Amino acid sequence: MSDLEQHPADTAWHRWAPIGQTLDATGVPDSGQAPSIAAFALRPLAEMLVPEKPRGGEADPAECHHCKPSRYTIWQDDLWRVSAGFDGGTGLPFVGAISPRQHVRLEDAPLDVLTTLGPVLQRVSEATKAIPSVARCHFSRWNDGSAHLHLWAYARPLGMMQGRGAILPYWEQCFPAMPDELLQEHLRIVADALAAGGGEAFPAAG
Repeated sequence: MSDLEQHPADTAWHRWAPIGQTLDATGVPDSGQAPSIAAFALRPLAEMLVPEKPRGGEADPAECHHCKPSRYTIWQDDLWRVSAGFDGGTGLPFVGAISPRQHVRLEDAPLDVLTTLGPVLQRVSEATKAIPSVARCHFSRWNDGSAHLHLWAYARPLGMMQGRGAILPYWEQCFPAMPDELLQEHLRIVADALAAGGGEAFPAAG
């Protein structure tokens, strides 16, 4: 494998991507640094205040945005929903939110939600990799913005070794938004691939 011949990836996304350019990291909160750096300085450790402010939908589930109908929903079945195409766009081939349709936390999610979490992640991973420019699908859960159980799916572009691992969400904040036509094409690929295994695909947001 050491003599493997490599060549630049060639998809619509790769031809659009600002490869070779230094990306603008000024939009990353509290950061003027590029995400691929050898070292960085932590900000001073802030005073830790309690009680913590409630997360979205924690004090009043009626205010939970995950529970409300959304124009960003690209697919759903009886238990799960996938949302993508958010305002502001993304430069990665796909970024989506996966959440149960029922307002639950991981701590109190019923068995039917928990037992279907693995299969729905598998389906989202495979659907995301149906986009020609995608090599891997990364999943993350930070659990600080909303009390409603949700995970994020990040498409790691084919050949982008700098995007391996936990650094990919930081790259996502630095990429310029891809053209809307390309974004909508990617959303449709993911939605249709998910619907092929059940559930309903929705028109892409836009």
